[in-house]
Amino acid sequence: MKTYVVGIIAAFGASLLFLLILLPLLRRLKAGQYILGYVKEHKDKGGTPTMGGLAFITAIIIVGLCLAGINDSKANLTFAITAGYTVVGFLDDFLKIYRKENEGLKPYQKILFQLAIAAIAAVYCYLNEIVYLYVPFGGGLKVYVGWGIIPLVLFVFLACVNCVNLTDGLDGLAGGTSLAYLLLFGFMLSVQQCNQAVLCFVAVGALAAFLIFNANKASIFMGDTGSLALGGFISCISVFTENMLYIPLLGIMFVISGISVILQVIYYKRTRRRIFLMAPLHHHFQMKGYTECKITYAYVTITALIGMICLLFV
Repeated sequence: MKTYVVGIIAAFGASLLFLLILLPLLRRLKAGQYILGYVKEHKDKGGTPTMGGLAFITAIIIVGLCLAGINDSKANLTFAITAGYTVVGFLDDFLKIYRKENEGLKPYQKILFQLAIAAIAAVYCYLNEIVYLYVPFGGGLKVYVGWGIIPLVLFVFLACVNCVNLTDGLDGLAGGTSLAYLLLFGFMLSVQQCNQAVLCFVAVGALAAFLIFNANKASIFMGDTGSLALGGFISCISVFTENMLYIPLLGIMFVISGISVILQVIYYKRTRRRIFLMAPLHHHFQMKGYTECKITYAYVTITALIGMICLLFV
């Protein structure tokens, strides 16, 4: 438990320090977020510094390495994969700033990069016999998937990374929901006596510092730099601990973001009408008149409550 507390405090301090250094630098470089015109509630957010994910991801990796040790292959690969997704997100953010528009990497380029990184995790799982999955509410029951772990891991990474990215649409939404996910997931792993639990608490501390600057009204955004990295980090922690079946439960709000976009696109192409006023779903609620704070609070609370329910049956 002391290690967990140290991890939270150290990561919080490191993330806070990096943010205090990064924020004025981004302002000087005019690395501001380009805001889509049709999201009228966000018009006053144009120019807000982005790529804040660099700060908390760096804090997670540095503090995580110090606490997990350099001999922990799962932790090392988690940091390497997280760094890989950070680079993809950074390229996407950089191109948006450079071009002064809301399009960075092409969709197919992002998918190819994401799949290439996920393939490393999939092969690692197969070669290291991480081919069992905990069954939610199964009281420790595991199922064997064998070689099926490879396509399953590819799907989980692709889905999780992009769903977290889609959830990053309101101040504090992706960061707050991820914090709740990782906090409860960390408790779950501690009950399972898994060494990866400390990484969850390190991420909680780093995100807590980021939310000081990202809560409404945000003075910095995480950008794709942070959201893709968070999705990759969450995927690694879940996959390498054989708990990937918990992602649709604890990450229900991420799943809802992704599904709402898929349904909206499919329905619109077939009927030229929309199911939601705007997708992802949080924008629908926003256009219904709910404030960003209320929507974020609801997402975080639902994630935490489902996490507590899952914790009861670990």
